[in-house]
Amino acid sequence: MMNIKKLREWQYSSFAFSFAACGLAGFLLSGARVGGVASFADISVAGAVGLPCSAAVFAGSMVRSIIGGSVGRNIVKLSSIALIVIIKMFLEPKNDERLCGVNTGVSVLVSGAAVSAVIGELARKLLFYAFYGGLAGFTAYSAAKFIMDLKHKRVIDLSGSGGFSCAIVYIVAVSSLCGADIPVVNAGVVLGAAVTVTGAYFYGQTGGVICGALTVCGAFLSSSEAGMGIVLLPAAGLLTGYMRRQKPFTAAAFFAGISFVFTVLTGLTLSSVGGMIDIICAAGIFIPTASVFSDKWIRTDSENTSLTDMINTRMSFLSETVGELRKESERVSQMLTKCCDAENEIEANSAEVCSLCYRRPFCWKSDRGNTYRGFERLAEMGEFAQESFPQELADCLHKEKISEVFLKSAREKAAAKLMEMRFSESRQLLHEQMLITEDIIRSTGERLDIRCSETVGRSIRLKLEKFGFVISSVTAYYNNRNRLIAEVYFSEENAPENGTRICDLIADELHLQMSCTELIRSGKELRIRVYERPRYSMEVYASSSCADNSAANGDTYTVFTDGAGMGYVVLSDGMGTGNNAAVESRMVAGLFRRLVCSGVSVASAVKLINSFMVTKSREESFATLDGLCFDLDDCSLTVIKSGAAATLIRHGGNVLKITAPTFPIGIYEHSELFTRECEFEAGDIVIMFSDGISENAYPFIKELLLGGDDMKHIVDEICTKADVFNQTIHSDDVTVIAFRVRE
Repeated sequence: MMNIKKLREWQYSSFAFSFAACGLAGFLLSGARVGGVASFADISVAGAVGLPCSAAVFAGSMVRSIIGGSVGRNIVKLSSIALIVIIKMFLEPKNDERLCGVNTGVSVLVSGAAVSAVIGELARKLLFYAFYGGLAGFTAYSAAKFIMDLKHKRVIDLSGSGGFSCAIVYIVAVSSLCGADIPVVNAGVVLGAAVTVTGAYFYGQTGGVICGALTVCGAFLSSSEAGMGIVLLPAAGLLTGYMRRQKPFTAAAFFAGISFVFTVLTGLTLSSVGGMIDIICAAGIFIPTASVFSDKWIRTDSENTSLTDMINTRMSFLSETVGELRKESERVSQMLTKCCDAENEIEANSAEVCSLCYRRPFCWKSDRGNTYRGFERLAEMGEFAQESFPQELADCLHKEKISEVFLKSAREKAAAKLMEMRFSESRQLLHEQMLITEDIIRSTGERLDIRCSETVGRSIRLKLEKFGFVISSVTAYYNNRNRLIAEVYFSEENAPENGTRICDLIADELHLQMSCTELIRSGKELRIRVYERPRYSMEVYASSSCADNSAANGDTYTVFTDGAGMGYVVLSDGMGTGNNAAVESRMVAGLFRRLVCSGVSVASAVKLINSFMVTKSREESFATLDGLCFDLDDCSLTVIKSGAAATLIRHGGNVLKITAPTFPIGIYEHSELFTRECEFEAGDIVIMFSDGISENAYPFIKELLLGGDDMKHIVDEICTKADVFNQTIHSDDVTVIAFRVRE
């Protein structure tokens, strides 16, 4: 067991396995025949793989030819593979599937033409080798596309063009193995039957029919005798698809039994009896394979593209609708504030005073300009005295009445302005909350790069129900890194105290190393997210101290993962020190964690928290937010700040200082958020701290970061020396956090 473990941990184990597999493929396929001619499968394999593996195919094919004494008969194949290896020495860095196909086709054509010219049959065989090279090149292109998709996407993609490439590779593989000289069994039929029963068991009737039909097609390409022996394999796959809810042994027995019935009905022959033996072998292979099979490695469709596009379109439309309502509300508010402008005020007041005056025709027709300017100055003055009365209205007969009317109007305007000030803040908060709703709806409608797994979800539900858990629903899916994530929902009365037991049961069922998040409450439901462990893990060390005469630290920090691949380190510093500051900081850190784990984006979460902090009480209260958002799959780091102190990052032998001129959460109606993506890799260290650390300490912290990797020592030294660098007479709460990741 120890030797196997060391072999798996060997850094070249993947290369060694690929090299050995290609050598074996060259050995087995060099003697295979398809449609009465030598199989081109080994040539296509050499063209599809990299340079070392191509050399392995050539070595395996050469060894088989030497042992069988068929070097002369296989000279075209051997020379084609050798030419492919030579070309790859110069074109290998491009790693293009189209280049692989062209390289393979040209190599076969050139080798065939050269050999034909030597034996004097160029004119007769040139067309054949052109066709033969085209088939080999197209198969090499399909195989290279299959390999590159598997390498980049980490999944066998059967949707779209990927499915076509996989079908070509599968048919050629089955056909070549059927034509290979392997004693006792037909390797192609065994492979095809095993794939057929696997497809039927895990993907239902459709999977059984498609896999069976492709297998029969490959068998017929090898020979009509091999094809006729399993001609009803698609029908057996169709019927076996109805057994997908049963145990693997039951499905395998049914598959073998129904195949035997079809063999009897079509007439027993020597070939059909041999095919029956092959099917029994395939069923025997399927039984142990089914327990370790996972749809993690296979993408079978386009992941309901039309459905996700429809949801995205609807959510985008709803988001735009809310945004338009918010804009219309703002326009209405602006219109209401301008409804009592100066012109309307003058018209109303002048009508009240001048309507019964006999001098009105003179004032408003002959001398309208001076009269209007006089009323305008009255509207601007607000307070009126006889000596400050406008000169333009010196001849007016109703000076006192005019003054009273405009004084009353000025008081009404002042009262209206006061009411406007009272409601403006509420309107701003309403508009901000509508903007938050708009952002949340838009982010919800974004298309997720995930693959749902009904099979895994069903097995998780059955496992948990077997142990007495009452489940509301289970959703299992693979993320874009092909890691399994399962979300288990409970009603409030049936929820467990923690997710440890749930995680252990799921890990035992799936035979994977799993971790889980804390229970997240939505109201009536609780959710636990169980996830396959990502590539990186977080390592955090923190230390804190209270200010003088303070019984509690006003700083709060939390470390968590959302279960979907993101890890967070959050530090919040409340206003002041002591218990009041601690309440504010705990509220900000707790709300941020709950919202982010519930699926709210970071920006929307900060806006929601800010809205809550502004409206929760009449007293002024605010807190900073300093966060690190780390992608546990690809080692990318994002720094998040709202009024927080600087962050220091050691990367590449240098120390980067990140600051943000933003206000804390809870001061203004509109939140301020600073985000910055930073270069980061395993071994780098990030130092976060609260306002209790003075800027005078930054050179000292930089020296510590460049001097060693002991995070505990670095954090303890910063906390110990905090008072030394603080030149003010007032001390503050101190919290220092060190963060790094490891594979």
